[in-house]
Amino acid sequence: MSTINENGLDPALFAATVTSLTHSFGDSTRRKVYFYLRANPGATATELAEHCDVHANVVRHHLERLTEGGYVTYDSVRKTTVGRPAKGYRVLDDTVVMEGSLRRDALLVALLEMALERLGPDASERMAHDVGLEYGRGLTESVGAGDATRSVKAAMVSIAGLLTAHGFSARVEEGEFSSSVVSDNCPFGSAAQHHPVLCAVDRGLISGMLEGLGAERTTVTLTSKALGDDVCRVTA
Repeated sequence: MSTINENGLDPALFAATVTSLTHSFGDSTRRKVYFYLRANPGATATELAEHCDVHANVVRHHLERLTEGGYVTYDSVRKTTVGRPAKGYRVLDDTVVMEGSLRRDALLVALLEMALERLGPDASERMAHDVGLEYGRGLTESVGAGDATRSVKAAMVSIAGLLTAHGFSARVEEGEFSSSVVSDNCPFGSAAQHHPVLCAVDRGLISGMLEGLGAERTTVTLTSKALGDDVCRVTA
């Protein structure tokens, strides 16, 4: 039986609400950051990195997204006697943020679904692919293609790392003649189940990143749970 905490919030209900907002939080690391801050207000990026067992820069990326989304804020706190004060992060009001986020996310999903329905499947898939393509190119701008052409294998390893650092849950798998990026968490949540054309974003995303990294090949194939496959995988 669940119990009500001092804030009058059922922990089980809170966990269920956060889980339903998975696409807003990005991946498991971001949710882990949020839950830790809820229990440990004032924690710094360094403390969060130790708790999540990731690089501090990865934590800072997740903190930026949580702050931009209105889930988290920060105060300047002096953890040592030297240097500049660190940022101590804390969760904003639980009930207000959650209720507001649910309304906002529901509106965004409703807008997306109506737009896809009015565009039709062919135009929707082209749009989704193009959005992914441009986004993928943008993600690689800080890395650059360099002078030499990269092998697909090397590029896909870089892509999995970049996606993970930017809030996606991605890993690379090597085949005898191909390389794949596998996504464990869909950023579109249940919306992709109703509109599988959204999976074209992933196809465009990897193509755009391969192009941006100067890979020798940028053509990819896609499998997706929303399309009835066992796993969400983009293969080059």
